[in-house]
Formats: sequence, structure tokens, C-alpha cells
Amino acid sequence: MERETKLSGFAFIVLLVGLGLAASFIVLFAQLADEMLDQELAVFDAVTIRLLEVVGSSGMDTAMFIITELGSVWFLVLMSLGVLWILGVRMRDKWGVLFYLVAVGGGSLLTLLLKHFFSRERPGINEAIDAVGYSFPSGHSMGSLIFYGFLIYLVIRTRQKPWLQWTSVFGLGALIVLIGISRIYLGAHFPSDVLAGYIAGTIWLVLSLVALEWIQWQQRSPVPPVTALRKVLAPLYRAVIDKL
Repeated sequence: MERETKLSGFAFIVLLVGLGLAASFIVLFAQLADEMLDQELAVFDAVTIRLLEVVGSSGMDTAMFIITELGSVWFLVLMSLGVLWILGVRMRDKWGVLFYLVAVGGGSLLTLLLKHFFSRERPGINEAIDAVGYSFPSGHSMGSLIFYGFLIYLVIRTRQKPWLQWTSVFGLGALIVLIGISRIYLGAHFPSDVLAGYIAGTIWLVLSLVALEWIQWQQRSPVPPVTALRKVLAPLYRAVIDKL
């Protein structure tokens, strides 16, 4: 029971850290949105776009078109069917299925709400790319961070081999970044749109995973959260008191 108490206490601390991270990113998103509305990001956007224009080429155009499709709605929906099959059929994880739908589906709805709330026009119109609606935040960036971020969580959560975990973290993490870059390169978004998409996606993903972990933890742990937290923090508390 002592070991279970410690594990539960540390798990509770991790959940608190997740909530703290989400709160910090909410503040960061609000600040970024305020600066966007006040046109304070114009220089940042222009400089970043100019840097990407320097490396432009026909080969780069092709690569960016391919990469941007990996964050498109049709591709993520198709991939989601596979994820739902793994969660529902192979793992029989009903809560995993529910919160995957909350994370990905809810994230898509949140993207639309934010786009219509800020109503920022896109930097240009390129009929060759998937770019409809308003610009802020980037739907590709937000959607890819939530989807691929959830995949990273699943790989780590299911305790796959270390090499697979590290490969997933770096490989999928790089893909998320490249999808955002592709949206800027192809003229679909301002750099600040992409940054906002990453921030908003992180907030929604973290909140979804915290809720999922909380429910699963409540089901598998016999130790109440407050009791576990007190047990874990008790040595630290005594050490501080002894030094006073």
C-alpha cells in the first residue's frame, strides 16, 4: 500500500503540473492574440516569411505540398479511424476512445470557434492548397499537434520499447513542426497563426490527457488523491520545518 500511495501521489503531482502547463499556455495564447490584434506581430511575420522565401524552389514546393497534406482534415480523419480501431478493438479502452474523440473532435470545433472569433484574413489565396476560412489560429498546426501529440502519448502510455518511444517523440515532433512550416511556406498562414495553433493545440491536448489520466487513475488506484499527495509531500514538509 505504501508503494501504491507514493505512485498515486506522484501521478497526482504530474496531473497538477499538466494543469499548470495548460494555464501558462492559456496566458501565452491570450498575449499572442492581443499582439496580433494590435498589429505588433507584423515584423515577426514578415521576417519569417522572407526567410522561407529564400529557400524556395520547385523541389521544396513539392515537399511542402506533401508535408502539408499530412496535417489536412481528410488525412487526419482517415488516420483517426485506425487509432479508434486500436483503442476500441485491440486495447478495449473505452475511456481512451472517448477522450481521443474529445481531443481531436473537440479540438476541431475549438479551431473553428477561434477562427471566427478573431476573423483574421489569410496572407493570400492559393487555390492549389487546402486553405479556406479565416487564418488565426492555423487549423493544420493545431490539428496536427493534437493528433500526433496523442499518438506520442499512446506510445509512451502503452510502455513500448524505449527506441520506439524516442523515435515517436522526435519523429512525430519534427513532423508537427514541418507541417506548421509548410503552411507558412505555401502562403496559407502567417507565422503567428502557426504559433497560435501550436499553443492552442497544446492547451486542448494537455487538458484532454489530464482528464483521461484522472479518470483512469481514479479507477485503478485505491488511494484517495489528497491522501496520496500528503504522503508524498510529507518528507519535504518536515525537511522545511526542520530548517526553520
